[in-house]
Formats: sequence, structure tokens, C-alpha cells
Amino acid sequence: MEPLKLKLLQENLTIHRFDPDDEIPKKVYEARFYNVVKTREEISIVCTSDLKLNSWNQEKDWSMIKVMGPLDFSLTGILSGIAGVLAEAKIGIFVISTFDTDYFLVKSQDTHLAMAALQKAGYQFV
Repeated sequence: MEPLKLKLLQENLTIHRFDPDDEIPKKVYEARFYNVVKTREEISIVCTSDLKLNSWNQEKDWSMIKVMGPLDFSLTGILSGIAGVLAEAKIGIFVISTFDTDYFLVKSQDTHLAMAALQKAGYQFV
């Protein structure tokens, strides 16, 4: 299998936490990028940092690395491979998966270290 291609996207992101009964702010749906997950315990919203939300808690300054897809569902080990490289480099991640691909969020201050570790492991950035 040829090396996976990755791309550093330009968005600066914030991860928000809301209570599960809170209403999802309508302006989220106007953001350039957003991800919403609702469970019985919480609502997590990831969106561009220029969108100011009145959340209970938030983590600012995340960068996003996209696995260039689309990826076939039969592929295995993509998440574990990238996560393993970043864990070895002591870089925390927040992962978002979509139908076509995966996105790895790393703290903005760790972006260059993450890219260097992934390139050393054979991943290519486009």
C-alpha cells in the first residue's frame, strides 16, 4: 500500500462542550467547518474558532490534519497508525471521522512536531 497522504488544513478550531439538553446554536451550521456529536452525557461541537459559542467548557487552538480520501471502509489500521505515531511523540489528539476520511486535531503549538513525526514515519503531506 502506498503511503497515506495528509494535508494540514488552515482552520483554527475550538472544541466546545454543552449539556445534552442544550440547544445547538443555529450559527454553528453557518461555519466553514463544524462537527456535532450528541450523547446522553454531552454535546460536543468542533468548529472554527472565529465562531464564538457560549459553551460550558471549551478547548481552543487546535489545528486539523486531514487524511486525504476517500478511504475505503475495508482499510484497517489508519487511525491506530497515525495515533500511534503521535502518541510516541507525546502529542495528544482529537479525532473526527466522516464517511470519506478522518481528521486528526492537534494543539496548534504541536502542529510542527506532529507533522515532523508523521513525515518521519512515512506519511506524506500534500
